Formats: sequence, C-alpha cells, structure tokens
Amino acid sequence: MANKPSIPKGTRDFGPVEMAKRNYIFNTIRSVYELYGFQQIETPAQETLQTLMGKYGEEGDKLLFKILNSGDYLSKITDDELTERNTLRLASKICEKGLRYDLTVPFARYVVMHREELQLPFKRYQVQPVWRADRPQKGRYREFYQFDGDVVGSDSLLNEVELMQIVDTVFSRFGVRVQIKINNRKILTGIAEVIGAADKIVDITVAIDKLDKIGIDNVNQELREDGLTDEQIEKLQPIIMLEGTNEEKLDTIAQVLKDSETGLKGIEELRFILSTLGHVCGDAIATKSAGTLHNELQLDLTLARGLSYYTGAIFEVKALDTPMGSISGGGRYDNLTGIFGMPGLSGVGISFGVDRIYDVLNALDLYPKDSLLTTQVLFINFGEKETAYCMPFVAHCRQAGIRTELYPDIVKMKKQMAYANAKQIPFVVLAGENEINEGKVTLKNMVTGEQTLLTKEELINAIQ
Repeated sequence: MANKPSIPKGTRDFGPVEMAKRNYIFNTIRSVYELYGFQQIETPAQETLQTLMGKYGEEGDKLLFKILNSGDYLSKITDDELTERNTLRLASKICEKGLRYDLTVPFARYVVMHREELQLPFKRYQVQPVWRADRPQKGRYREFYQFDGDVVGSDSLLNEVELMQIVDTVFSRFGVRVQIKINNRKILTGIAEVIGAADKIVDITVAIDKLDKIGIDNVNQELREDGLTDEQIEKLQPIIMLEGTNEEKLDTIAQVLKDSETGLKGIEELRFILSTLGHVCGDAIATKSAGTLHNELQLDLTLARGLSYYTGAIFEVKALDTPMGSISGGGRYDNLTGIFGMPGLSGVGISFGVDRIYDVLNALDLYPKDSLLTTQVLFINFGEKETAYCMPFVAHCRQAGIRTELYPDIVKMKKQMAYANAKQIPFVVLAGENEINEGKVTLKNMVTGEQTLLTKEELINAIQ
C-alpha cells in the first residue's frame, strides 16, 4: 500500500476559499501601496549564501534553508572532513545557495545590481514567499508570504511617516484593531553607551526584544549570560520598564541620554515622526494614540527588532483582539546596501506578515462576503442540443462580466444542482424544449427558489 502523501511541517495547502481570502489580503495591501506611489518587483526564491549570510544576526543565520549544490556535491569533500562532521564547514563547501529568509536583503541586492536603471528615491513593493527553518507553531510557519514596501535613496523621515500611515490604512481597511509600536535603534545604542556597554548593543537588543515572550527576569538573566554586570543591568531597568505617554517617555529618556549624541539623535528622529503624524492626523500625538490615526501608536523602548541591519526608526504591529505575534514590522536600514558595495544609500521599509494576517482575519471573521468570489450562475447541461442553445447565453453572460459556468457533463440534474449548492452559486439557468421554443431561459434563484423565464438581456439584468 502506497504511503499517504504529506507536506513538510510548517507549510500549508490553500484551496479555492483560502486563496480567495489571501487574494483579498494581497489586493488590499497592494492598493494602499500604490496610493503612495510604490511599484512592484520580484526577486528569485534562491539567493547565494554570500548574499544572505551575516545579514540577520547569528540567530537569523541559523534559520536559513541551504540548498545542496547540483550534481556530486561531495566530490570535493575529503573523508577526514566527513568524519569530522563539522556541519558549518561542510555546509560552506556543499551549499552555495539558500532560500531567501526575507525580502529586504534580496531587495538591497537588487538595488545594487540595478542601480543605473532606478530613479531615486525608489519605492517598491514585493509580495513573495520566504523560508525560515523555525520551529512550527501557531502563527509561525517555515514557508510564508511577506508583503514588503521599501523606499531607498532618501534620508527623509517623511518616509517613516508615510509608512505609519500605510500600516494604519491597511489594518483599518481590514477592520483589525492593532497597536503600532515604534522605537529607534539609535536610542538603544545610546542606552548601551550610557551604561558602559557599547560593545554589547546587539546582545542587549536581542535580549530585550524578548521581553514580551520571556519576562523581565529571564531577560536580565540572558543579559548576565551575555556579560553585562549587575550594575549595568540595574541601570537598564527603568529604561526597559518605562511608562507614560509618548512625549513623557521621550522627555524621560532624553534626560537619561543627555550625554549620548547618538541617543539624542534617535530621540530627535522620533519626535519628528510623532509630531508630523500629529500635524497630519490631529493634536493627540502626545497621548498613546496618534491623533486621528485609527490605531494606537505607542513608543516602546523595549522594541529592538533583533535584525542587525536596522539603524534608525523601527516599527512593529500587533493585533489587539486575538493572540498572535507580530503581524507587521520594519524600520530604517541605512547601511544595508553598503554590505554589497554601495555605501551611503539609505533605506526604510515595512513588511506585512500575510500568513499571520490571514489567521487574524479568520479568527475575527472579518472577510467581506464579496471577497470570497465564486461562480455567479451555473447553466445546467440537459444534453447536446440544449448545451448548443445555451452557449451564446453563456458567452453573453461572461462578456457582461458575470462569472459563469456551464456544467460540462450530461448527468442527472440532481447532481448538477448539488454542485451549485456545494459551490454556493446563487443562480442556476435551465433551458429545455419549452425555453428553446420561446428563445428564452429559466433563471432559478438558489436562495429563494424563485424561477423566472427571461430573454438574454433580461437574464443579464436579473443577475447583475
């Protein structure tokens, strides 16, 4: 007996209903991006490991899916190397490519390779799958889609302001209440400088990024393991646990960082973003909400976003009405293209986690009925003569933009009606000898059961 087929853990199949929901998500985000002048690109699923490695921090590198070289990939490996079983060294010799971990690093590579073709600032959006060798769990998959928007070639903080507006608009259109958290990596760098641990900035940010997941005690323990002294950890506590309005938090942290030029620069950048949103959206920016933005915008100094390429403002979005991890996030990454030989090209972007948004909309039952588009009318097949008569009606319906099916097989009407019910098709057309003699068809409303004899034009009007 053949083994039952399966799919890899952390992946999913999507049937017609699921795809209709996903396309609703794609189309909603796409329409908002395009309102702000973004253009679509695509990059290959595979990138060279030289492109990918070292861009996501040590933890991120461990989650890269590597691809074995084609052909005899062991031909250049010695018996001693195989016996040694040094997986990192072996992987460097037998794997030259990997599946992309996100869309931002491939985008940076794209910009460097196509610089002469691009008009700066370049605003792109991109929706494609990415892969991470993570432990599958609720809301976390090994293959999932991201929907990114990035602006490169501009240092202006107006780009950050627009990204916040894009995020707010997208989730408002979905009907999902979210909390938008914002911070600045320069502030985190300033904190590390002030407590005398400037060389520990990556360790500090990775640790405090886990505050919501593991709690303050475990964060402190991780900081100790990373080499921070109890005195340094103690200095971090009021910063990590800071409370108040956005303005109050900025005022407090400005006092703490008064001797850090980098930290004060981060505060200045956040003040501009928040005040500009306040000017655009109203005067309530000093509270926890951003004026007439539909969703809460909160300054959160524990937000670190561990990816090592962020250098300025960073953002993260969480749904308020259902338990789920981050459903969107991003930030500024001034130095990213410098890794590929093009220093000085600033960038900022946001990424929507499509699969998590899909789960949130499912949990909250927020898909509009008209987003689950199905066939509008099914023509019943009574035989060759009747089918030939119906074909012009079918074509006329489709020309009018009506989603139309003609049942392909001559089978019992009961089976054809069951097909219409299973697909939730609202109308069925029947054409027998009487209809043919009158040059009309009978339209049956599958909800009410009402039947009407109609001409071709009347049929179109009745369905529309």
